[in-house]
Amino acid sequence: MKGIAGFYYVHVPGDGIYECRAKGIFRNRNEKPLVGDMVELGILDEDARQGNITAICDRKNAVFRPQVANVDQALVVFAAAEPAPNLHLLDYFLVRMETGDIPVIICFNKSDLADEFSLKRYRDIYSECGYEFLSVCAHTGEGLKQLMEKMNGKTTVLAGPSGVGKSSIMNLLHPEAQAETGVISRKLGRGKHTTRHSEIFCIDENSYLVDTPGFSSLRLPDMEEAELGLYFPEYAECGGMCRFQGCLHKDEPDCEVKKRVRAGELSAERYESYLLMLEEIRTQRKW
Repeated sequence: MKGIAGFYYVHVPGDGIYECRAKGIFRNRNEKPLVGDMVELGILDEDARQGNITAICDRKNAVFRPQVANVDQALVVFAAAEPAPNLHLLDYFLVRMETGDIPVIICFNKSDLADEFSLKRYRDIYSECGYEFLSVCAHTGEGLKQLMEKMNGKTTVLAGPSGVGKSSIMNLLHPEAQAETGVISRKLGRGKHTTRHSEIFCIDENSYLVDTPGFSSLRLPDMEEAELGLYFPEYAECGGMCRFQGCLHKDEPDCEVKKRVRAGELSAERYESYLLMLEEIRTQRKW
């Protein structure tokens, strides 16, 4: 459910939360349990609810920024205004989720502070790429019902930059989160919940929400330049329509992606993000 300062808090159905350490074998393998992992325990003290994690079960997926495993989808929250959304940062996050084959719901909070034209532009950019897009207002509760419907029966990782109202949305979705986190904080002698670590909460009987720290920057996973276009769904759809196989959609002639960007059929903002990422990959390879 949560990992902090070398302790892992594991929910055992019917028994509650156990405070655990990970066996040294994981450190020797350069592995560690992630929030969302299914694990096996060895009990050290039944009364004190203490144990050791002895095995990590196979994961269906995992991402390491934020560090979570076995999620069904990601809810990535940005502010529609105050601050204005950093679409390049959003695109970086989307690529990271694409590499893990994790579906994304884009959620723009503070919809009451944005004009309709801006909201429509953001919706058009990402809906046309195949992403689900929701606009909500944590202050008024607008869009909350639709958001809850999207999370029903799934494990959802909640992520986004700092200062976009992510904690406010978390409090609306699961008001008890502060109290539950306080139990662990008191045990460790720490202060109140500040979302410095990933933690999973039960929203209802079969719906879970993984809260994660805010991020201000992201790095791409290791990949070749030719792979990047595969993680932009709208570019992958262009398929073999470019003249050259393995087209990087940058300097090559008769490139279908560039043609559609010039025609306004593909987002110029997304293409700018793509070029920034392409340059990052090239720079990383030099080192």
